[in-house]
Amino acid sequence: MSRTIAVVGGGISGLSAAYYARKWLREQRIEAGITIIEQTDRLGGNIRTLRRDGFTIEQGPDSFIARKIAVLELTKELGLEHLLVGTNPLAKKNYIVHRGRFHPMPPGLMLGIPTQMWPLVKTGLLSPAGKLRAALDLVLPIRRGGGDESLGGFIRRRLGREVLENLTEPLLAGIYAGDTAELSLEATFPQFMEMERKHRSLILGLLASKKPPSPKPREDMHRKAPNSMFLTLEGGLNVLTEALTAALQSERVITGQAVDGLSKEAGRYELKLRGGERLEADAVILATPAYASARLLHEQVRAADYLEQIRYVSVANLAFAYRRNEILHDLNGSGVLIPRGEGRMVTAITWTSSKWLHTTPEDQVLLRAYIGRLGDQAWTKLPETEIRRRVAAELKDLMGIEAEPLFCEMSALPESMPQYPVGHVEHLQELRFELERELPGVLLCGAGYGGVGIPDCIRQGKEAAEAALTWLGDESKCN
Repeated sequence: MSRTIAVVGGGISGLSAAYYARKWLREQRIEAGITIIEQTDRLGGNIRTLRRDGFTIEQGPDSFIARKIAVLELTKELGLEHLLVGTNPLAKKNYIVHRGRFHPMPPGLMLGIPTQMWPLVKTGLLSPAGKLRAALDLVLPIRRGGGDESLGGFIRRRLGREVLENLTEPLLAGIYAGDTAELSLEATFPQFMEMERKHRSLILGLLASKKPPSPKPREDMHRKAPNSMFLTLEGGLNVLTEALTAALQSERVITGQAVDGLSKEAGRYELKLRGGERLEADAVILATPAYASARLLHEQVRAADYLEQIRYVSVANLAFAYRRNEILHDLNGSGVLIPRGEGRMVTAITWTSSKWLHTTPEDQVLLRAYIGRLGDQAWTKLPETEIRRRVAAELKDLMGIEAEPLFCEMSALPESMPQYPVGHVEHLQELRFELERELPGVLLCGAGYGGVGIPDCIRQGKEAAEAALTWLGDESKCN
């Protein structure tokens, strides 16, 4: 009987899992096939690129962190490293809105944490009392007792309320579209916990973490932009998912079908598709949102009930194209973050044509405005015309833009941003332990579990593929 690995979910996590499973199966000369099952009509998940009138418009994420090696390794394996592009070196400035005005982010800010005192003294984002409170991090004792806590609680404890609300929260919470008061520190920024433990001060820990330039071969893989913190691909990020799809063309791909049931029958797993088809597999990789995995697992794995506690936030972005001579703002940077306390619909604006030079025709401008975060989901009930009107009004208020756009493209990403609650890492360890005991060969990967960025999803897919092959190897030995 031919052995099969079923990958449920065709986003970047599932595609990465399938790619590495296929690669290693061939290298180890193991006879097994791969079946990818995706409930929508396309592969790629939230990575979507629109090409219109000479513009390259990302409708999901627009980049990835350059220092995370998993995505660079995959890019090289797929022969795409020549397409890597860094941010415009002349667009280094970023801004934060405070009381309706743009303030430059202070130099030396690392992950929203100040590491240089003089820029902190000069910034208008903090009051004198807020600056003094931030400096107390240098002398405050470490937290006793250990264990997880909220990201917001940690920042407030170390640096004070103003740093949290005006500097850190707009940046870090923006990554998750969440509320730092509810996000798990251990699941989002565990390095902060280690810095406090090792250096007592978060600021001192960040300073100590500064490293020399990355060694080769990583530099070779993005030598066109060795100093860029973020990278993307010329032509759009869907170049990556298209290359993965092409590499998997010999495997079976089922789209437009959800998996409604997962059970173990006679030593193999049976997956029930919504259309009525039943598939058998020897290993199953669930590259699905936590709530979808919970529905498939809860009857057989008690710890899977935790997955229902992971809330998902809906977000959207609106791309506005303009003629450059109609925009009075100088766009001298990458964009602006808008804190929750400003009371606006828009949470951030990327000046895409300044940040990514390859995205926009000459003499034109592309802006991307983001909406949606935890506690602010009212927009999901509004018609698109009203959303566009409100966002355009905020662009006018914030940036003085009165021109009619050449076009506006809105992209909604429903339930796309998982919110890791305090204790997430411990709960996930318990779940994986029970899965190994009750449903060996069933594995989890994706944004809902171990990181939301593209590199984290690729890493998780790779790890799941390795675990699936290890299980197949162990199973064959037992038989």
